[in-house]
Formats: sequence, structure tokens, C-alpha cells
Amino acid sequence: MQATDDALIVIDVQNDFCPGGALAVEDGDAIVAGINALMEEFAVVVLTQDWHPPRHSSFASEHPGKSPFETVEMPYGTQVLWPDHCVQGSHGAAFHPDLHTDPAHLIIRKGHRRAIDSYSAFFENDHSTPTGLEGYLRTLGVERLTMVGLATDFCVQFSARDAAKLGFAVTLRESLCRGIDLDGSLAAARAAMRDAGVALAD
Repeated sequence: MQATDDALIVIDVQNDFCPGGALAVEDGDAIVAGINALMEEFAVVVLTQDWHPPRHSSFASEHPGKSPFETVEMPYGTQVLWPDHCVQGSHGAAFHPDLHTDPAHLIIRKGHRRAIDSYSAFFENDHSTPTGLEGYLRTLGVERLTMVGLATDFCVQFSARDAAKLGFAVTLRESLCRGIDLDGSLAAARAAMRDAGVALAD
């Protein structure tokens, strides 16, 4: 029997983060079958979806003279600049076609405000504007979260750390995640998650 106080959070398994996408994560599509199988073990399944308007402020194309993966200072802190990706309604923003979306009880769209990026499933990058996911999970009585998806060192990491700070027991299934690894960002993310109390499994 599925425990109703456990939830599976599937982070950003979208075309643009998979091979051939605008911000492809190596082997990003290799985790899809495992995630589909894992969904069957949870009574609560949540999917997150990067959902940027055109000309989002995190796109390098909006910053003359800047290239993807450089950084700029925003009112909310340092922002990595990305290739245009996951633009609302585009093929790149759609979930990977093999991902089972029917089991999802909720889809959280993030990054839809032009002036601020949103890595975490729980907060915008100002670390204070909520997405509403915490309230949804609390209302259902969820206490433990398992997280999978893309990319380990950005949206997955921020989601896991925020969940731990909010008091959820968080487990990251590393075999069902893939990272970008910008200048050692993957190792740094793993250390930061451990420090936040996130359990790294497999």
C-alpha cells in the first residue's frame, strides 16, 4: 500500500533539457523509464515544468555582450545566463514524450515571471516568493519527499535544499537525476545538499 505521507517530485524532465534540446543535459533522457516505474510507488506525484516567457531575463540573448553560462548580478543575486530554453508553449518546454504525465496529481510551472528566474520547485530565485507547492503538500499531509529529474546541480539541488529547509525529509535518487556540471557545480551541489540534510541515495 502506498504511504500518503510520501510524495515523488519529478523536476523538469522536458525536451530542452534532454539530448537535442536547447539546454541539453547529457543522458537526460536516460532517466525517464526509471522515473515512470518509480511513480507507481507513490500516492502523490508532482511534476515541475520550466515555463519561461519569451525574452526572459535569465536568457543570455537579453544581455548584449554576454554569452550563455556567464553570470550577471540581478536584484535577487548572481544569475547564470542560459540559452533561450523552455519558452512557454514551445516543443522544448513540453515534457519528454516518454515521460508518464497521467499519474501526476499536480504540475508546478516555474520561471514564468520575466524578471526573475526560478530553479526551485518551492521558491523563485529570491528565495522568498513561493510557488505554492509547500501548501499543497502540507494540505495532503505529506512529510517525506523523493526527488528525481534535471538538472542535479541546479533545479534539483535548489528544490531539495528548499524542501529540507521547510522541514520535509528529503531523499534524492541520484541514479534518476543528471547534472550539467559547470566548473565543478555538480560536486558543489552534492555537498550543499548533504549539508542541508538531504539524503543522497544510490
